[in-house]
Amino acid sequence: MTTKLMRATSLVMGLFVISRALGLAREAVIAHQFGTSAEMDAYLAAFRLPDFLFYVVSGGALGSAFMPTFSGYLARQDSAGAWRLASAVINWVILILSLLGGLTAIGAPWLIPLLYPDLSLAQQLLTIELMRWMLISTVIFGVSGVVMGILNAHQHFLLPALAPVIYNLGIILGAWLLGTTWGVRGLTAGAILGAVGHLAIQLPGLVKRKMRYQLVFDWQNEGLQEVIRLLGPRMVGIAVVQLNFVVNTILAVSLPTGSLTALNYGWIIMLLPQGIIAQSTATTLFPMLSALAAQGKRAEMAQLFGKILRSLLFLTIPATVGLIVWGKPIISLLLQRGEFTADSTRLTVWALSFFALGLVSHSIVEIATRAFFALKNTKTPVAISLVAMTLNATLSLVLMRLFAYLGYPPHGGLALANSIAVTVEMVILLILLRPELGYIVKPGFGQAIGKMGVATMGMAVLLLWLPPNGTWFVSLGGIGLGGAVYFGLAYLLGLEEVRLLRVNHAKN
Repeated sequence: MTTKLMRATSLVMGLFVISRALGLAREAVIAHQFGTSAEMDAYLAAFRLPDFLFYVVSGGALGSAFMPTFSGYLARQDSAGAWRLASAVINWVILILSLLGGLTAIGAPWLIPLLYPDLSLAQQLLTIELMRWMLISTVIFGVSGVVMGILNAHQHFLLPALAPVIYNLGIILGAWLLGTTWGVRGLTAGAILGAVGHLAIQLPGLVKRKMRYQLVFDWQNEGLQEVIRLLGPRMVGIAVVQLNFVVNTILAVSLPTGSLTALNYGWIIMLLPQGIIAQSTATTLFPMLSALAAQGKRAEMAQLFGKILRSLLFLTIPATVGLIVWGKPIISLLLQRGEFTADSTRLTVWALSFFALGLVSHSIVEIATRAFFALKNTKTPVAISLVAMTLNATLSLVLMRLFAYLGYPPHGGLALANSIAVTVEMVILLILLRPELGYIVKPGFGQAIGKMGVATMGMAVLLLWLPPNGTWFVSLGGIGLGGAVYFGLAYLLGLEEVRLLRVNHAKN
């Protein structure tokens, strides 16, 4: 099963790489056009509430409620019931998001000054305008998310994986073609265009599977009731995560101009390896853990989880150190052009350095929460995320002021608070998961971590020796040489992850 998982993960990971690469190109174009300006801060502030509505209402349903229920209909070969459920969910998503979006748009003149009192009046007015337009894409994304769940339940991953690519292209076109004349309004138009493309690219998959859409709500439908029952705890968990982003945004806009944008770029760059490594792994791991849990095979589940845990650490430990040591060349390479100045790079490097400290923890939380979901335990991860959110908010206030008192850019305190909170979340999840599985790691785990540390130190020494001047040749060369040194040392130290990667590459 491990080999099968690695093959599936390699496929999904490849698609994630393409999507993340386009995401970086998107951020490079945006950075070139808008840098860390006050206008860009307004755009990011406007983005938070629409994003919050989508993830809480629609994202939660797809992750742990709709897909398992829909898959049950498919397993019983009840296609009529499956399409009726899918239609009802789509209709409810459109209705709820439209109502909430409409109320948010109407209340924007009161919400924005309340949430972002430190923005200037001009920024607040721009934020209100942009947010109202962005709420359109929230409804579109809600429907697109359900479609993605339908296709994944049919074991079709290509079109859902291409959807983010189309979305990124829409934003790039908006920033590039419209940004010079419309400013961030052009960027917003691109985001709406990308959302339409995100949905449209997946519709042929529904046509191929002969979906029969119905204008029904079916409140008493058994399948819909099951979706609602499973959705509750997950919605709370996602709301907590999104609330963290809102809180950080509120705090960041009170800091010097550009702090919020620097935090945003630092977060995005940290998420690049996290998405490629952890999210792609979690995507393929979840159904396998669910199958083992349903069969009562806790020992095999623990064995699979332990191997994946080691693989994640093998890739994320060097990635963490690489982001910290080589952050300036990476950011200079990706973003420093046009309106994104050397000062913008400095602010972003500061945020990235502290966000990177949480890369390993963010990655492990991805698979640990999936293990709890596979065991049909959604309450424990939610409870722990509430603890982490409280800790994050408290530390954000304390560290932001501490950094300012010490004369350091205070937005670094917000990034550090996030890393500390997610590390505490990871530790608690693993402690509580162990009794559920019996064991998580095999003997020799600590020794393997030590070898990974030695290989990472060798990579770090090389990167520190190279001149971090931010040129394309040095930046890309440093990344390539650093990776080669790490994998070479890992091979010489006998880490089995190198062998597994080689075998998987040969078979593919």
